[in-house]
Amino acid sequence: MKLRTRLIITFLVIVILPIFLICITFFGIGQYQIKAVEKAFGIEGDIYDLLSNSVKVYSKGTAKIYDKMQEDLKEDPTCFEQKDYLQSINEKLIDKSSVLIVMKDGSIFYSGSEENIDLVKNILPDFDKDDSEGGREMYIREKQLLIKQINFSFSDGADGDVYIVTQVSDMIPQIKSTMFQMIIATVLTLIFTGIALVSWIYNGLVSPLRLLSEATQKIAEGNLDFTMDLSGHAEEIDNLCSNFEDMRRRLKETAEEKVQYDNENRALISNITHDLKTPVTAIKGYAEGIMDGVADTPEKQEKYIRTIYSKANDMDRLINELTFYSGIDANRIPYNFTKIHIADYFSDCVEEMAMDLESKNIEMIFENQLAKDTVVIADPVQMKKVVNNIIGNSAKYIDKSKGIIKIKIKDAEEFVIIEIEDNGRGIAAKDLPYIFDRFYRTDISRNSSKGGSGIGLSIVKKVLEDHGGRIWAASKVGEGTTMIMELRKYEEVAVNE
Repeated sequence: MKLRTRLIITFLVIVILPIFLICITFFGIGQYQIKAVEKAFGIEGDIYDLLSNSVKVYSKGTAKIYDKMQEDLKEDPTCFEQKDYLQSINEKLIDKSSVLIVMKDGSIFYSGSEENIDLVKNILPDFDKDDSEGGREMYIREKQLLIKQINFSFSDGADGDVYIVTQVSDMIPQIKSTMFQMIIATVLTLIFTGIALVSWIYNGLVSPLRLLSEATQKIAEGNLDFTMDLSGHAEEIDNLCSNFEDMRRRLKETAEEKVQYDNENRALISNITHDLKTPVTAIKGYAEGIMDGVADTPEKQEKYIRTIYSKANDMDRLINELTFYSGIDANRIPYNFTKIHIADYFSDCVEEMAMDLESKNIEMIFENQLAKDTVVIADPVQMKKVVNNIIGNSAKYIDKSKGIIKIKIKDAEEFVIIEIEDNGRGIAAKDLPYIFDRFYRTDISRNSSKGGSGIGLSIVKKVLEDHGGRIWAASKVGEGTTMIMELRKYEEVAVNE
C-alpha cells in the first residue's frame, strides 16, 4: 500500500469512522432512553413529538393517574378522605417527580411532601375562585410547576381540592442522562478512533523508521552483520527499507572485499619479497664469487654470468607479471579484439613453443577437431599470454622423464573448447577449487624452486572472462592436469536490406 493511499484512508477513517460510530451509539442510547421514558411516564405511541416539550411529557406522565383519580371520585366520593388511598396515589406520583396535596377549606388535609407546603399556601388558593366542578391544569413558568387540580366536597360538606404538583425541569432526567451518555460515548469514540489510527500510523511509519534508525546506528558502529525485513508497510517505506538493505549488503560486500584485498596485498608483499629475495641473493652470491676470484676459469665465469642472467630474467618476468596483473585488475589493459581462425592460431602457438619445450624433453602435441573456418573474437596478444602462462605452468611442474603437453581444440555447438593437458605431478583435490584465486599457491611455504607468485592463473581467468569465456581445471595427483577453456564462436548475422 502506498503512503498516499494510507494517508487518504487515514483521512477517511478520521472523518467517517467517528461519525458512523457516534451515530450508532446515539441511536442505541436514544432507543434505550426512549423506552425508559415510556416506562417511567407511561407514554405510549409516538414519543418523539413530546420530547421537545418537557411540560407535555410530565403532563402525559401523570395523566393516567389523574384520570384514575377522577374515576375513583365518581365511584367513591369519600376516597379523597382516605389516607391510605392518598398515600398509595402519592407513591405512584413520586416516580414521576410529582406529589399529591389535598386541601380542605383552604387548609392542608394531606401533603405528600413537606417541602411544598409553603409553596402550596402561596399559589394554590387561586384555584378556589372558580366554583365549577371537575378538574383543571395549569403551568406556572416562574416556579416551573405543573399543577393539576380536582374539586370535590368532603362528606361533612367542606370544600376540598386535590392537587397533583409536578416539578418540571427543562429536560426530563432521562434526556439529561441521554445527553451525558452521548457526550461520554462521543469522547470514548474519538479516543478509540485516535488510538486505532495512532497505532496504525505508528506500525506503518514510525516503527519501520525507528528500525531504520537503529540499523543506521549499527552501520555507524561498523556492524554490518544483520538483515532488515520490513515488508508489509507502506510501499514507499518498503522500497526505502529494501534500498537500505541493498546498501547494507553492498557495504558489507565492499568491506569484505577490502579485507580480502588487504590480505591479498599483504600476501603479495610477502610473496614478492620472498620471490625477489631469492634471485637477488643468488645474483649477489654469484657476483661476489666473480669479484672474489672464486670463478677462476672461463668456464666458471660463464656459468656464473649465465646464472646471474637467468635470475635477472626471473626477476624481470615477475615484475612484468605484476605490472600486467595490476593493469588488468584496474581495467587499464586495452584489448584489441579481432577475428581469429582458432585452429591456425593454436597451430602457430604450438609450432612456436615446440622447439623450446623439446630442449626440456617435453613433447608438444596438437589435435584439431574443428572446422578450418571456425572463428572466434579475441585479442591475439593477450590470448598468447594466456597460452604461454598455462603451458609454462605445465612445463614447470612436469616431473616425468618424458614430458607431454597436448593441446586439443574441439567443437561444442556455439562454443570452442581448448584443452591443454600435461602429464605433470597434478594438483590436489583440496587445492583445485582455488587455483584461479589471486595469490593462491599450492606450495604455501614457497620453498619450492618452481614456486611462482600465485597470480598467473588469476591473470588467465581475468583475460578469458574479458573475452566472454571461462576456464576450469581437472587434475589427478601423479597423473597430470588439464586446463579447459571455453570461447564463444563468431557468427556473422545477415541483415536484410
